[in-house]
Amino acid sequence: MNALKKTLLGEQGLVVIFAAAFVIVSLFVPNFLTERNMLGLLQSVVTIGIVACTMMFCLASRDFDLSVGSIVAFSGMIAVMVSNATGSIPLGLLAALLCGAVVGFVNGIVIARFRINALITTLATMQIVRGLALIASDGRAVGINDPAFYQLALSRFLTVPTPIWIMLILFFVFGFVLNRTVFGKNTLAIGGNPEASRLAGVNVVNMRVWIFALQGLVCGIAGILLASRITSGQPNAATGLELSVISACVLGGVSLAGGRAAMSGVIVGVLIMGIAENVMNLLNIQAFYQYVVRGLILLIAVLLDNLRSSAAGRRG
Repeated sequence: MNALKKTLLGEQGLVVIFAAAFVIVSLFVPNFLTERNMLGLLQSVVTIGIVACTMMFCLASRDFDLSVGSIVAFSGMIAVMVSNATGSIPLGLLAALLCGAVVGFVNGIVIARFRINALITTLATMQIVRGLALIASDGRAVGINDPAFYQLALSRFLTVPTPIWIMLILFFVFGFVLNRTVFGKNTLAIGGNPEASRLAGVNVVNMRVWIFALQGLVCGIAGILLASRITSGQPNAATGLELSVISACVLGGVSLAGGRAAMSGVIVGVLIMGIAENVMNLLNIQAFYQYVVRGLILLIAVLLDNLRSSAAGRRG
């Protein structure tokens, strides 16, 4: 029993849980292992996976961002509206990325410079940005005039949809940044002990601002791909995304107390979230029950994080 507990709470614990869940659903859920369903599963986690890349940095530095869902919806709206207004898709995409980065930068400035709690700040910007999206669209979905915009999500490379490739590239890039760059090591150091990092010469304030700006920029990418996939900008899109992303990160071993993160764990956490939703859809489980399951996954993720932290403390 102790050996099982040690395995589940250790470095390989998440992989064991993922492998067990994958085998069980493969055996008991019809059509789960088909190529079409596998690609559909990966496409369904593109938004969560992309945003989780930078949420990992926020959590690892002892912060978190509740405004990501609103930024994704707002960026998608901006991409569609600017493309329609100018007739230029590149300008629309640039405007969406800029808007996402600006909202993230504002979050970072308020949290790091003015030392306002991240929960309150991002809760406020979540409401503000969602409100701006609703005002800009008059509360309705906005279609796009140029069908080329749809190709961002519909195009394929080697039979795999482009958004999946973009998610995989971002996994690689941010995994490299976390493990092989000064930026990544400073992020973990800030999460481990901010005061010690400051005394060691790390500019903690600037680092936190950059992390939030990066989070906003990546939300812009996710917003563009989501708007392209649903062929319109929708002000109510990505509602509740923040909880799914945080659940995936914490399931993946990113500590809510900061200082611990791994991209491989985040990828597995994202896939576990995707499998859970995919299985519920294949079994035609009503959306009401899916809310319950998502909440339970978040609760289990937090409990696992607490147990891991306790186990790590005893080892230390």
